[in-house]
Amino acid sequence: MSIKLGVPSKGRLMEKTFEWFGSRGVALSRTGSDREYAGAVEGIDGVSLVLLSAGEIPRELAAGRIHLGVTGTDLIREKLVRWDQKVEPLAELGFGHADLILAVPSAWVDVDTLDDLDAAAAAFRSVHGMRMRIATKYHRLVRDYLRAGGVADYRLVDSQGATEGTVANLTAEAVADITSTGETLRANHLKVLTDAPILRSQATLFRSRVAEVSAQEDETMATLCRMLDL
Repeated sequence: MSIKLGVPSKGRLMEKTFEWFGSRGVALSRTGSDREYAGAVEGIDGVSLVLLSAGEIPRELAAGRIHLGVTGTDLIREKLVRWDQKVEPLAELGFGHADLILAVPSAWVDVDTLDDLDAAAAAFRSVHGMRMRIATKYHRLVRDYLRAGGVADYRLVDSQGATEGTVANLTAEAVADITSTGETLRANHLKVLTDAPILRSQATLFRSRVAEVSAQEDETMATLCRMLDL
């Protein structure tokens, strides 16, 4: 038996995660071809590497199939109901920064805040006979944010592709999406509301609260946490 550590399987998130662990004496590496999701751990015994998509890691943590996992705060909070009962954040890793924001067409010169959006949504329904559509992949987080902000006349539509393009494609009037620089939003003639973002996200190391741990695995976990200065 071993402590299972779930890490994003490709791209910059995988590379930066490998660097973060490596700088603390735990060397992670991918083995085999790019199509094989196998990995190795050096520097500590009793820890195995599981390579997954960042979106799969919250589910695996919540199911107790992995003990530790690196993924974005946004994915944990969106995918897991009562997430804090299922996982515990151990460390923010300092990369993968992105904000979940709400954006409207730049041409909406009178809409800069949630209060403005609420008024615009009511006016939109009055004129068009339908609720204003907001395209997003983050239904749970956006719904909670809009409820807290007092916005009522809207409906969320699921975005399967590039969320920023939905307004230009006339499939939504506004968008809620992850952004790091805002360049893609501006290129699509969208502006971010001036209120605080829905969520500030970054890559974070989470521990499963439900995964079973033997006495030996508990010792391994303690050793690993010491090495990582947790």
